[in-house]
Amino acid sequence: MNCPNNHGAMKLSRVPESLEFRGEHVNFVGEHFICPACNIKVDDLTQAAINQKAISDAYRKTVGLLTGAEIIEGRKKLGWTQEHLAGVMNVSVISVKRWEKGQIQTKVMDDSLRRALRGDGAACDPHTGGRPFSLCRTKLVLNHFGEKLKRDPLPARNRLLYSAKYLWFADMIAYKETGQSMTGATYAALPHGPQLNNYKELVDLIRKSDASEAERLTEQEVRIINKIAKAFPTNQSVYEAAHKEKVWQDKPVGSLIPYTDADLVVSIK
Repeated sequence: MNCPNNHGAMKLSRVPESLEFRGEHVNFVGEHFICPACNIKVDDLTQAAINQKAISDAYRKTVGLLTGAEIIEGRKKLGWTQEHLAGVMNVSVISVKRWEKGQIQTKVMDDSLRRALRGDGAACDPHTGGRPFSLCRTKLVLNHFGEKLKRDPLPARNRLLYSAKYLWFADMIAYKETGQSMTGATYAALPHGPQLNNYKELVDLIRKSDASEAERLTEQEVRIINKIAKAFPTNQSVYEAAHKEKVWQDKPVGSLIPYTDADLVVSIK
């Protein structure tokens, strides 16, 4: 790569660096093209990806999470493929690939990774998405949808016919992208589409719950909710989208929909 200041060829160098990332001070080794004459640093797409992974791994080390290299080393010591580790954890193989490439896992998923790599058996319930079910967080997610859609997500006598579809998409996409659901809810394949399991008993409990007591939504979770609300601005649109999903179509009526099917959800990219 040539210097943008016309000093000729630049040298690819590795440089110790530090910065603030997610509220933590992290030290890492960056990789840049550096001009010997003016010291300008330039990254191409390859270097940008390498540096982002270095920052991610430095952050993970700082806060006590497994790095991508440690995950790879752990599973290879056991002779496992990415697919095998995903199967042991009851997560999608895409989640494992993303963690190894640099995506930062949650603390819950890190604990699951450590248990799996220690040989402690299945580390994640495939029907809750690796999170204990929370009425308060379910209410919080629905409230956020209500704000974006400008309508009450839990009107009187509502049986979650439409709201459950928004929840289902949010939980599935969150699981696909982060390895963990938003609410810990369990979903069943019912005639009217994906629905909260035991929704008749849950709807009033959700309505009465206090969203302020829930764990706050992450920036990524808010982005996912906003994306779903934009894609499905009406109840009818989310209802129709859920009914087009083979994840629901292929399940016997009444059976549970595992989060390991999240990669098969196609309505939201």
